[in-house]
Amino acid sequence: MSAPHLPADLALTIVDPLAHADAGRIHGAFTKMRADYPLAIAEVEGCEPFWAVSKHADILDISKQNALFMNGVKSTTFTTKAATEQVMKITGTPHLVKSLVQMDPPDHSKYRVLTQSWFLPQNLRKLEPRLRQLAKIYVDRMAEKDGSCDFVSDVAVWYPLRVIMDILGVPEADEPRMLKLTQELFGATDPELGRAGDAPGGFGALMSDEAVASLQATVMDFFQYFNAITEDRRAHPRDDVASVIANGKIDGQPLDPFNAMSYYVILAAAGHDTTSASTAGGMWALIDNPAEFKKLKDNPALMPGFVDEAIRWTTPVRHFMRSATADYELRGQTIKKDDWLMLLYPSGNRDEEVFDEPFKFKVDRSPNKLLSFGFGAHVCIGQHLAKMEMRALFDELIPRLESIEFNGEPRLSAANFVNGPKKMPVRYKIK
Repeated sequence: MSAPHLPADLALTIVDPLAHADAGRIHGAFTKMRADYPLAIAEVEGCEPFWAVSKHADILDISKQNALFMNGVKSTTFTTKAATEQVMKITGTPHLVKSLVQMDPPDHSKYRVLTQSWFLPQNLRKLEPRLRQLAKIYVDRMAEKDGSCDFVSDVAVWYPLRVIMDILGVPEADEPRMLKLTQELFGATDPELGRAGDAPGGFGALMSDEAVASLQATVMDFFQYFNAITEDRRAHPRDDVASVIANGKIDGQPLDPFNAMSYYVILAAAGHDTTSASTAGGMWALIDNPAEFKKLKDNPALMPGFVDEAIRWTTPVRHFMRSATADYELRGQTIKKDDWLMLLYPSGNRDEEVFDEPFKFKVDRSPNKLLSFGFGAHVCIGQHLAKMEMRALFDELIPRLESIEFNGEPRLSAANFVNGPKKMPVRYKIK
């Protein structure tokens, strides 16, 4: 039996950054796929064919088998053949950076263990007073805005940025630079966020030579910044993650410069951008669902459940790619050795077989088997920190927030890898 193929319009939709900026359009496509094409081959002009994996159970199955479905063989995020060829010329690999995300055994576990203890719940508890102090600072700033602000650009991006920069050891004065570089990295396909403001948005941005050059320039800016950090921490070690990376050793040798710089980049960028997206996405959902806002306000014990639901609802990381190292049977289909697969986390997080009324936002949803942090060996190293940050902020904000509504149109970023609200003008009453 031949493998099912996605209709061309669905295949293009799931990779089109502009579709991810339209929640109705992208979730409409995912719903159609789960019903009619749960595991199917997608073909997009100029790109290598790939399996589109839209069901929760299949995403879990693949994620658990890290030796069979690997990260480093091909690009770990969706890209075009032309872009891959350009990257290969630059780095000799399919990756502009080589972080934990792009690593396979045995390297992955060796690099992960360097910083893992920093992000364990028992060690994060010592950060809680600092998180709550920062949360109060940012909610106070919101209160000083005279009843209106952009919740994304005034609150949601800055609070988690300050947290991860504290942990890394980056001075507060450098935060605007870190934010700009992160937005250029993850928002490269969004005309408002990418480095080249006049670059084409949507799928056209993936196809252009300029897109790779722009990303490379952003990565190089990151590398130059953290190279200076490395030199400083080797001369003057501190109690921060930057010192761990700068002075860390793998098999008795200092980290390779490319891998070390990549480590900084993934912690600095992903360490705040995904949390800020879920924070803003959670507030967006509360505004859209005033009964849930009231439920949370009346019962603060629901806060952990609200945080999980906000992360499920937003699902900032839209996909990761995997490469099969051997033939494998899944859902009655044969995935062949060397096949490329796309794990569609937002689809898995709306799977009707797993979530009761998946298109309803419920602050008391239980159970909540969200896929937003991945699963298996590559589960997000910062998941506990992200949840702790969000709880601290909303613990401070919700009791003080008497009312809130949109004060203009909220908008999502046009990005098919890391996506979230980019504009959210709001009007509110706050104590």
